[in-house]
Amino acid sequence: MSRNLLILLLLSYAPLSACTSNQEAPHASPNAKRYDLRGTVVSVDRSHKQVIIAHESIPGLMDAMTMPFTLYSDWAFDTLAPGDQIQATLVVDGDRSWLENPVIVRGEAAAQPPPSSTEAPPGTEVPPFTFINQDGARVRLVQYRGRALVVTFIYTRCPLPDYCPLMTSNFATIHRQMESIPELAHRVHLLSITVDPSHDTPAVLRTYGRERAGLLDFKDWEFLTGSEEEIRQAARFFGLDYFPESDQIIHNLRTALIAPDGRLVKIYRGNDWKPDDVISDLRGLLKESDAHTQHLHTQH
Repeated sequence: MSRNLLILLLLSYAPLSACTSNQEAPHASPNAKRYDLRGTVVSVDRSHKQVIIAHESIPGLMDAMTMPFTLYSDWAFDTLAPGDQIQATLVVDGDRSWLENPVIVRGEAAAQPPPSSTEAPPGTEVPPFTFINQDGARVRLVQYRGRALVVTFIYTRCPLPDYCPLMTSNFATIHRQMESIPELAHRVHLLSITVDPSHDTPAVLRTYGRERAGLLDFKDWEFLTGSEEEIRQAARFFGLDYFPESDQIIHNLRTALIAPDGRLVKIYRGNDWKPDDVISDLRGLLKESDAHTQHLHTQH
């Protein structure tokens, strides 16, 4: 592409981005930090307002890598395609991040990430996946039968606040609430599974649980690792896609609710769900489970 054509394209897109790009973006707080982002579009997901970008180094934040970013500019999704060059402002505000003021330059097609997995439907019995917890002990999902399970996937080096750190923050909120709700106390178990087993050893996960999740013990919330194949099988079952990029992991988000009898109840996709959503679903699930148990006792 010639330099004159590049300038022409930048000028043609810039006025449009300046007047339309922030219409749906959250209102940034005074403490929000902004960074210049430049890179190549890898894939576009309009339904989730997400763009995966192979970006250059962002000074003060992260090295060059491929990462998913939230983009609220509806007009941009009429234009964006794999291979396009993009410049934007990355806003990092607490546990949220998004792109503002995108400028797009048409480019050559880029490779798409691996195709999405097909997640198991509700009612499916969860296989007896085996992992290693933060204490180095071998655990199997079937050993938690009789308790409701909430399972999510993270990795400890995840740099975006609205991905793994948000999942951990949400789980910390659920953990605090379930301890104070009589019908949930000691009847719910939380599991955070890493997708970065080469780095996230049991010792790393234990430190992460104490420092990032504020745990004093792990009796109701464990952090799990395992072999690459063990984690890949579990991720595929729940519809989680991930692949390594430099020293980071590109991934979508999946959190699952599993009934005390081991069947899959629900999958929360992305990061829009709230801890109160899970607490409400847990209450309904355990109430239903208690009613079913009482019915069986009555029959006998």
